[in-house]
Amino acid sequence: MTVTTNPAEGTASAGAITTRRVAAGALDPHALRADFPILRREINGHPLVFLDSASTSQKPDVVIDTVSDYYRAYNANVHRGIYTIGEEATAAYEAARAKVARFVNAPDSHEIVFTRNATEAINLVSYSWGRRNIGRSDTIVLTEMEHHANLVPWQILVQEKDGDLEFIPITDDGILRLDVFEVLLRLKPKLVAFTHVSNTLGTINPVREMVELAHAAGALVLVDGAQAVPHLPVDVQELGCDFYAFSGHKMLGPMGSGALWARRELLEAMPPFLAGGEMIREVHLRRSDFNDVPWKFEAGTPAVGDAIGLGVAADYLDGLGMAAVRQHERELVAYALETLGREVPGIELYGPMDPDLRGGVIPFNLPGIHPHDVAQVLDRSGIAVRAGHHCTMPLHERLDLAATARASFSVYSTTEDIDALVIGLVEVQQVFGE
Repeated sequence: MTVTTNPAEGTASAGAITTRRVAAGALDPHALRADFPILRREINGHPLVFLDSASTSQKPDVVIDTVSDYYRAYNANVHRGIYTIGEEATAAYEAARAKVARFVNAPDSHEIVFTRNATEAINLVSYSWGRRNIGRSDTIVLTEMEHHANLVPWQILVQEKDGDLEFIPITDDGILRLDVFEVLLRLKPKLVAFTHVSNTLGTINPVREMVELAHAAGALVLVDGAQAVPHLPVDVQELGCDFYAFSGHKMLGPMGSGALWARRELLEAMPPFLAGGEMIREVHLRRSDFNDVPWKFEAGTPAVGDAIGLGVAADYLDGLGMAAVRQHERELVAYALETLGREVPGIELYGPMDPDLRGGVIPFNLPGIHPHDVAQVLDRSGIAVRAGHHCTMPLHERLDLAATARASFSVYSTTEDIDALVIGLVEVQQVFGE
């Protein structure tokens, strides 16, 4: 199926499609589900109930078709070929950059660096900015709830530079201790890095407040937005941070797509992350002159089709309206917390119990049953949940948990999905005699 008449426009139909799925400012997930072909699958004779969107989101037809269209109609490298399909590919690639910039309200599309995911975006900052600016005894402040992607790169950096890591603790219900954060800022850290929305607890952190406190102490701020950008309005200018990382595959886009937003003056001052083709202006045998941002950080052939697909995913979500997306997921969280707590005997729920403080993520345990067993039995009924430590081992240690099961939502999730989960969990308890 060809979905574009002009590759530089991406897909003109994305906004029109999503507009039909929103009525009076409210998102209609039942109508949206028609856009996601995988949701028509059956697993073990049951309709697929996909509750692992925090791991990766499913993709609408318009994104799938756009990527296919690139490979079928104008597959070529970007910024190189002086021929029709090469120019079409370049135009579509750069149009996608502009779409992503608009989606997070970046003031300049050149402040968007395409990466494979949020992990690569954070590593880019750690290797490029970090190795130039972090030295002996310098402090970086993180939190106890960080995904490994926003922990391990900083561990490697401070070990190399003989710096220090400090951590903002959490309360037992998963809220950051801002009083301790203010104490840690007296150490004059060079960088504060934290997640916008916890991938395990769903906690929505007060980014603007934390940025203001960090800046007042002279620190730069990196925000891991992987779990925020797909689920709530994100305006990097309003947040005031210095770096913002996110993944495309969690926001209905293709695998292998993502972005780093950073203030242009920081990008200008940072050395390249990877070296090779495309990130250079001139190369001589003994020296090279580097390209302008953002291309200075995009060495080699990029994932062109995936980047174009990411731009379309941004259009799709924008057409829904991120305020409507947030309201939908808030209602799902409220329904899930109430229903699970009432209908599943003994279930243990973690994270903030106030839906206003929580994204679409609900970790839980059934006492006496390992989360892996929970997930395996649920899969017999076509219900997909995550089980394990969710790349937050220190957080699980803080909560004294070996593992958890996790249900997580997206725009296509419904209360019927939650009802199916409730029935499935009761069946799990019956299977294990709990």
